Amino acid sequence: MEARPLPVMHASYRPQGSRPPLGLRYTILKRTGDQQAEVNSDTVFHAGDRIRLAVEANDDGYLYVVNRGSSGTWKVLFPSPEIKNGDNRIQRLANYDIPSGYTFTFDEQGGEEKLFVVLSRQPEPDLEKLIYSLGQGTISQPDEKTVEKPKMILASAAFTDDMIGKLRNVYARDLIVEKVDDGDAGPRHEKAVYAVNPNGSADSRVVADITLKHQ
Repeated sequence: MEARPLPVMHASYRPQGSRPPLGLRYTILKRTGDQQAEVNSDTVFHAGDRIRLAVEANDDGYLYVVNRGSSGTWKVLFPSPEIKNGDNRIQRLANYDIPSGYTFTFDEQGGEEKLFVVLSRQPEPDLEKLIYSLGQGTISQPDEKTVEKPKMILASAAFTDDMIGKLRNVYARDLIVEKVDDGDAGPRHEKAVYAVNPNGSADSRVVADITLKHQ
């Protein structure tokens, strides 16, 4: 009996009524003059280098990106007031550059910058409370559809190492992470990292730790 090849299934395929595994792609963009290009995430940067983070998800969800600077405090980079008035809901296959409208510029002080990324299909209550004012939520009006209050970002939003550690320990389980670069086989030339939560549940989450070294 002649063996037949299995049909090709595209990554965007999903059976009716189900969700695909939640996936996140991120890459570091280094800007030179008016041009920017993807570089490896383990690149060692130098004073004056300008970079930004590019993030893309394979499904609609909620994105949170925080940065740990030399002070040791984690500050919110996304959601950002410059993008959709601070709304952190993102669309599948849309590209988001962080920070929006400008770049990180490394100074003369060597060391490490850390980024922590959370992508989830549902809002994360603990993160939402820290990032947004308590005015968020939904309200109902007589004879009208329920409307959603706008989210307002808190100027003082900050995180501790303990909180980031808890999120990392809980959400990083069972993730599949793959780094690709120009040397890998395939038609697409890129330098990126993919992280996937394979269970495909309605409350799936993906996290990513990014360390940027400069000297």
